[in-house]
Amino acid sequence: MDRLKLEFPTLARKEDAIEYIKEFHADGSRLDGTNRLEQYINDYPSWLKRLDEDLKKEPGEDRVPAETYFLVRESDNKIVGMINIRLTLNHNLWNFGGHIGYSIRPSERRKGYNKINLYLALCICEKHGIEVVLLDCAKDNLGSSKTMRALGGKMIYEYFDSEKNIVIQNYVIDVEKSLAENKERFAEMIAKYPE
Repeated sequence: MDRLKLEFPTLARKEDAIEYIKEFHADGSRLDGTNRLEQYINDYPSWLKRLDEDLKKEPGEDRVPAETYFLVRESDNKIVGMINIRLTLNHNLWNFGGHIGYSIRPSERRKGYNKINLYLALCICEKHGIEVVLLDCAKDNLGSSKTMRALGGKMIYEYFDSEKNIVIQNYVIDVEKSLAENKERFAEMIAKYPE
């Protein structure tokens, strides 16, 4: 059984992070939950600096405080996913994006990793006092909606986004309830709980 952990991005992960993004490009997959890593593929140190700044951001209309992590498989030390956790929401994030954005690399999908990714993110949300998280996904992103529902996500509404030309579904998860209901389920799959 694979064991996973969240890890803050570091300079030592530069080549792994670039490889992660390149796999998405090669697959033609959307780059959700990467906190714009693809825009810094040629300047990874600047992305790390941006992540550090994100931790200290004051809430505003353009940015909010956020934490970004790699999801790492313990057995081979490989980045299998990413997650971005917004610690508060501004007007834009209430309308699109919510508290959490995540991704799993194309070659590692359908292994249940994103459920663990989201579970670990909920652990972090609890530490920050976030009681209910808002998440969204495209209606046709069945893997993402399945992940949210598996951790107790309830769809509250859906709407057509004319800019993106897609239907968006919004979900909420009760953090404390989800963590309590899923703790035993994921205990053996978690290499290290977030501190």
